[in-house]
Parts: sequence; structure tokens; C-alpha cells
Amino acid sequence: MVSMEERDLKYIWHPCSQMKDYEELPPIVIDRGKGVWLYDIHGKKYLDIVSSWWCNLLGHCNNEINAGIKAQLDKLEHVIFANFSHEPAIHLAEELAQIVPKGLTKFHFSDNGSASVECALKMCFQYFLQTGKPEKKRFMCLSEGYHGETIGALSVGSMDLYAKMYEPLMMDNIHIEAPDCYRCPYGKCRDNCSCECFSYAEKAFADHAHETAAMIVEPLLQGSAGMRVYPPLYLKKLRALCNQQDVLLICDEIATGFGRTGKMFACDHAGISPDIMCISKGLTGGYLPMSITVTTQTLYDAFYADYSEGKAFLHSHTYSGNPLGCAAALAVQKIFHTQPILENACKNASWLTKRFHEEFAAHPNVGEIRHIGLIHAIELVKDREHKIDFSPEKRIGYEIYKRALNRGLVLRPLDNVLYFNPALNITRDELDIALELTKASINEILPC
Repeated sequence: MVSMEERDLKYIWHPCSQMKDYEELPPIVIDRGKGVWLYDIHGKKYLDIVSSWWCNLLGHCNNEINAGIKAQLDKLEHVIFANFSHEPAIHLAEELAQIVPKGLTKFHFSDNGSASVECALKMCFQYFLQTGKPEKKRFMCLSEGYHGETIGALSVGSMDLYAKMYEPLMMDNIHIEAPDCYRCPYGKCRDNCSCECFSYAEKAFADHAHETAAMIVEPLLQGSAGMRVYPPLYLKKLRALCNQQDVLLICDEIATGFGRTGKMFACDHAGISPDIMCISKGLTGGYLPMSITVTTQTLYDAFYADYSEGKAFLHSHTYSGNPLGCAAALAVQKIFHTQPILENACKNASWLTKRFHEEFAAHPNVGEIRHIGLIHAIELVKDREHKIDFSPEKRIGYEIYKRALNRGLVLRPLDNVLYFNPALNITRDELDIALELTKASINEILPC
């Protein structure tokens, strides 16, 4: 009899994978999930400490989100969103308007994070075209940034792993050296520095602001770069510089939104509001693909005119405003309103920081422990004193990942950075299990 794994490999090309690796590590076929646990077809359970690519916000098969989707399913599954609407989308926009940073008032629906970024870039370009500044058509971004994998989104990312291959297809943008608080060139610490590294941004703006439509940034946390955390002050300075130089600020909160950093949005730590904010992932609790590009009234008004003027934003996705996705997102908001999710997550975050240091700080290959909200990461290095990386050929993180899977832990690394990014309602007992399995997996590959 042909196994489920063999049937998978006969037809499916998995994302972000070298499929030859699957000869050694076949796909794990999941049958069901509950809370932070996944159960495969053979009955083995796995603790999903990375919340399935950072989107599962409140646990798998959450009863309240399930109920919200089921109720909507019997009323309306989908409808064209051009010239049509529905109550779940209207209600969701009303709910989100109460929690997004001040000044963000208009909600443009798409169906994934990359699409939200593409939408934001096109809005910025068209905004300046229609307000008499057609020369402002380039974009600035941070080194090691990641904003998705469509061509436009790759163009404002700076990770060669994803983008280098496609350079001939991409836009010519301005890449600014990002804060790297672990290997700070100024020898400073993220907790008490003055963001001396902001000089790179100041130089780029001095040279290119006149031709730049927008700066896009992952606020406070560069996720795919290895959960690199930088100070709120940097974001405050960036907002002020964008204001000064007439450059729009796009904050990509796809990975950081909805409590991941300890506040509803990462921008809240800095007390700033962008001109555009992109949200997805936790928006629907990780249930259904949906994203929203949230903008200001000022930006919206530049597109508002008689049709004959040709100023409409003619950008659309088939599943924009999908009612089932809206129902899931509304259920998420109801849970935030009725349960102390953020409060408990922040308490557990402080506790988890202490536990990370207890378990990992003494290991000779742990270069840095960093955290924001419940997100915690350890960067593994060959030489701790000099902060020297392991050779990429060793695939240290991948080897640890395989050992963790054997133990029942989904610990998908970012190169040699291991991280926790769990559902916000994970328990301390479950976090302790994850810590124990992580430590055993590290020690199997890098014995103390």
C-alpha cells in the first residue's frame, strides 16, 4: 500500500524547501490539531512552538473561532467585493479602526501578506503621481528585511536567500543598513543606545528622499533575518525623518501585529503611526488567508475623483473581503475583548525570558538571547567571544530542527537562530516542555 507520505511527494512541491531534503526527512502528514499541539496520521504529537509560520495566534481549532466561521458558512461563503459588501467586512473594519494606530482610517482587503505589501507599494507610487510628484517612485528598505515573495515584495526585501536569484526582475530600490544590536558596529546595547546606527538612514534620505515614495520597515522585529530586535527609538526617528522629507512610511505588521510583540501592534511601542500599515497572519488567528492594507484619509483622498480623471486604485484580488476570513478575524477580536490574552501573554513573556536565560545562557554556543513579547530567540555561534558564525554547510539549525522533530517539537530555525513564537494563549507548562525539548536537541548537536 502506498503511504500518505509517498502520495504527497508524488504530486506536491512544498514551499521554502529543497525537495531533495525530503528524501531523508519525508513530509509529516498532520491529521488534526488542538491548542498548541499537532497530531500526525501515526498518532505522534508535536508542540507547534512556531505557530505554523507565525500565524496561529490563539491555538489550533480554537472553539470560538471555529464557531464564528461555522455560523458564517451557513449565510455567505463569498461575494465579489467590487460594488458589493457584507456585514462581516463592515463590522471588522469598525473593530479594527478602534485598535490600529491613530490616523489610519481606510481598509483595503487582500488575501495574503505579500499582496498587502504589493498593494501598499502601488498606493504610494500612485499617490505621488497623482499629487504632482511623479519623480518620487523609488522605495527605501532595511538590509536583512523581508516583506514577502512576490516580485514587488522581494524588491523591498534585502535577504539574498530569497531575492538574489530574481534580481534581474526586481525594482531598483535603496537599501539601508539595518540595526544589528547583537553585532552593533558602535559597541552599544539595544536597551540604552541612542540609535547611532540611524546615521545610515539619514545618509540615504539625504541622497534619495527627493526620488523616494516610501520607506517600508518591519517595526522593531526583523523576523526572517533571525528575529532581530531593535529599539523603539529607531522607529520614532524614522517617522520624524519621513515627515521631514515627504516620504511615506509603510509599517509591515504582518508578523508583528495582534499581540506578538507584547502590544497590539509593534508601532505602539514607539507611539508612532505610519501612513500605511500591512496586516495579515494573526488577523484571522491563522485560520484563513486574509490581509489588509490600512491607510490614512489623506492618502485615500488622492484617489477620490470622477472616474474620467483616471485616479481610481484599480487593484483587486478575487477573495478580497472574504466573509469567512472576516468571521474568523471578528472572532479573534472578540477573544481579545473578552479575555485577558495580552495581559497573560506579557506575564508569560517575562517568565519565559527568565527561563531562557536559566536554560541557555551558559551554553558556549549561545551568542545572544533576544526577545520581544512572547517571541524569544537564541543565536547559535561557533565562537561566542568573537561572535563568529558556524559554516553554512554544517546546517546546525537544520540538524537541531530534525532532532527536535524526533522529540515532538516543531522548532523551525532561521539559519542558526532558534526561536519560540507560540500562540499567545500557550501555558507555562507547555512552554516548559518546549524548553526541555529544545535544550535536549541543542545538546545532541552541540554538547556542552
